Amino acid sequence: MVGAGDEVSAAEREVVELCRELIAIDTSNYGDHSGPGERAAAEYVAEKLDEVGIEPTVYESHPGRSSVVARVPGEDSGRAPLLVHGHLDVVPADAADWTHDPFGGEIFDGCVWGRGAVDMKDMDAMVLAVMRQRMREGRRPPRDIVLAFLADEEAGGTWGARWLVDRHPELFADCSEAISEVGGFSVTVAENRRLYLVETAEKGIAWMRLIARGTAGHGSMTNGDNAVTELADAVARLGRHRFPIHLTKTVRTFLEEVCAEFGIEFDENDAEATVARLGSVASMLGATLRHTVNPTVLDGGYKANVIPGTATAQVDGRFLPGLEEEYFAEIDRLLGPNVSREFIHHLPSVETEFEGGIVSAMSESLLAEDPGAKAVPYCLSGGTDAKSFQSLGIRNYGFAPLRLPPELNFSGMFHGVDERVPVDGLRFGARVLDRFIGMS
Repeated sequence: MVGAGDEVSAAEREVVELCRELIAIDTSNYGDHSGPGERAAAEYVAEKLDEVGIEPTVYESHPGRSSVVARVPGEDSGRAPLLVHGHLDVVPADAADWTHDPFGGEIFDGCVWGRGAVDMKDMDAMVLAVMRQRMREGRRPPRDIVLAFLADEEAGGTWGARWLVDRHPELFADCSEAISEVGGFSVTVAENRRLYLVETAEKGIAWMRLIARGTAGHGSMTNGDNAVTELADAVARLGRHRFPIHLTKTVRTFLEEVCAEFGIEFDENDAEATVARLGSVASMLGATLRHTVNPTVLDGGYKANVIPGTATAQVDGRFLPGLEEEYFAEIDRLLGPNVSREFIHHLPSVETEFEGGIVSAMSESLLAEDPGAKAVPYCLSGGTDAKSFQSLGIRNYGFAPLRLPPELNFSGMFHGVDERVPVDGLRFGARVLDRFIGMS
């Protein structure tokens, strides 16, 4: 095991190039199969695994929509395996908005730039680099590792994780725990102190279509049953509504840890002020204090002088773990009796305990590379493929370790312009991940 300050390991040398090469493969996901798909990236990953004796299988759920799954035997195959998964697709990027080519994988100012640098080809590269080094050196993990590099996460996983769980559950059915994205990154709270946020919970997702029906007619006439008016009122009620703060177990634990680090007393009535201390990640974490719903699309009518019989809208709803029934009851109250709703996409919330051997391995591996590290649980306001794997009874954690400079707006990198990951962060992540796998 090579640590900070020692000779650079093979994984540290390789992880940067792997990340650059993955970024250079355009896997933009437009949500309608119109993009390039993940096939080229899946073949790249399969080749890198095959080179070191790991036997991959490529699964294609739809032409071009490909995932890779492989199992690495551990020293004790009687133990439940660990699932390590990442997605190969990325959200689209307009090169005109970027400082560097979003699919160039360029290194500039100490960072690898490009779409997917943090979401999540950085973690894909770390997993590949670490597993390739371990296989070359004959270092088997303590238990079997199931590797999954997945399609379609950026559109809800329908053609990736969800398809595999539905069609090939035997690939993962014996796994007890999983690690993946949006966790393990650092937030600096003092010069020599960093919190590493491990995702143990995710809000549920409810993308909904709202439908108002009324009486069609001429635009010059009086109409007391106007679908557009009814819909506009409902959308305005939703958009202006502010759900009350509700501290779930994960969020409460996170806030208590933050207060302890800042030396202040935890006041659950002032949770937003506590989150505000965390700088650039405050907006992401603040969204986990309450349910949210945001109008995103309006559609009604087809001519200025025609009152349509139907008007529709779309909203993005996110609900806290364990509170789904309460959430939809309030949504229906706000919509009123004349507007109905249907799901465009509905995924459950996720929450697991921050305890056990896997959490100890995370903490110890981080401390070995950063003596100022402290691992803390947090809730993600978005969603990941964990939602699909939870249905198999797998405990899910976000742990893609990165030590980040305090000035980097990390949360703004997700789906943002000029997405980039520090080279030093990638190398740090490879070291931590190698230690973690050896302890898990």
